[in-house]
Amino acid sequence: MTESAPPPAAATEAGFDDPAFRSARTRNWLVLGFLYAAFYMSRYNFAAVMVNLAATFGWTNTELGIFETFMPLVYGLSVVLNGPIADRIGGRKAFLFGALGVVFMNLLFGMCITFVDVPAVVIGKGHDAHVVTAAVLSHGFQPRTLLLLMAAIWGANGYFQSFGALSIVKVNAQWFHVRERGTFAGIFGVLIRFGLILAFSGVPAIATVLPLQYAFWVPGAAVGVLFVLNYLFMRDSPLEAGFSDLDTGDAQGVSDSKPSSLGFVLRTVFASRVTWIIAIGSMMIGMVRRSTIDSWYPKYFKEVHLGDPTASLASYVPYQTAAWGIALLGIAGGFAFGMTSDRVFKGRRAPVIFFGFVGMAVVLGLFGVIDRASANPWVAAACLPVLSVFVNGAHGMIGGAASMDFGGRKAAATAAGLFDGMQYLASSLVGIGMGFTLDHWGWKAWQFVPIPFALVGALLMTRIWNATPKGRPAH
Repeated sequence: MTESAPPPAAATEAGFDDPAFRSARTRNWLVLGFLYAAFYMSRYNFAAVMVNLAATFGWTNTELGIFETFMPLVYGLSVVLNGPIADRIGGRKAFLFGALGVVFMNLLFGMCITFVDVPAVVIGKGHDAHVVTAAVLSHGFQPRTLLLLMAAIWGANGYFQSFGALSIVKVNAQWFHVRERGTFAGIFGVLIRFGLILAFSGVPAIATVLPLQYAFWVPGAAVGVLFVLNYLFMRDSPLEAGFSDLDTGDAQGVSDSKPSSLGFVLRTVFASRVTWIIAIGSMMIGMVRRSTIDSWYPKYFKEVHLGDPTASLASYVPYQTAAWGIALLGIAGGFAFGMTSDRVFKGRRAPVIFFGFVGMAVVLGLFGVIDRASANPWVAAACLPVLSVFVNGAHGMIGGAASMDFGGRKAAATAAGLFDGMQYLASSLVGIGMGFTLDHWGWKAWQFVPIPFALVGALLMTRIWNATPKGRPAH
């Protein structure tokens, strides 16, 4: 008697509708997604307590900008270089390795804060602020030496953080069909904004009731807990979770279990004109995003509107409105952009990214004009969340959908590394550059600086308006 042939490795697209598969994908996605959100909390906790750190150490905006330059620079370089590594070893191993490093670096950064015996005395604000008495430090540290040490630690945190975006895209490229990826980008945006609300609203609350070092220790502990859950429950692919391999509908079809060659991965991503245009577009998003809703707005509220957003959750309602609005409207923007690209533009990402860039320029211009005429915290509390709709929508399309589309299953992490890396390399210019701008020209220039980058991004998207993954027709 002859044996029957084994079932084919590939399942049809209908396999994505199997209730057992969808249940397993949801479980996988939850532990993976919450770890990614915790990465954001343990990355943006610095920006969330900039005011506290400046007051404690006597740092100027330019000195704060060193951190906002060094971490994105290290992250940007690392995410490009580590993309092929994540594609080779798999998203699960890469994510777990990164999580361990994030825990350790947040622990070290918090320890450095404990070296302050007597905080600095600072008078004035913004470009009028100056240090009356420098911070008194223990263990023989000089202020400049400790600043550079902490910047190096925060840069190392950026290296380990770089595995987050690579890994989540690498894993989910195996679990989501190409026609689901725009909607996935909306979910991707939820995670980003959830992590940011944990940072910008949750971390200041921690700093209110606990010493400042816990603003880094608590997020690090959260990453540690989720490391354990992902080690136990997260799987790289449906095949590893006991399902048949699924054809995700991108250019590469069904994969085998062997890792891709480095040459194949690099050719797939770096030899494509479309991926490079998307990468430069990602740089433009980084210039807007890191100069506004992802870094400097807590300090803007403190110095322009005389409220301290880190004093207590209830002390400054417009700030909290902005923080939650940025998160919630950013989530809405991610879903709106993702579903529109899937259903209206049939998987084309460039048109919705174009509208995102135009929206950024318009909102920033209106915000700046109104703020110059009459600075009002409620104007900021309204404009920043609307800006988040366009920033998060466009970022989700590039980081969550286009990287899977144009990298495919075997090179998704490398594509994500290129797109995310270019964004953070551009962001590194914002750090010291924005700090210098604020120290010399104040907050009246803040909203106008990013507008040219948004306009360049919109122009770039017109060059790839009909681009889709190779092998799929444009509609």
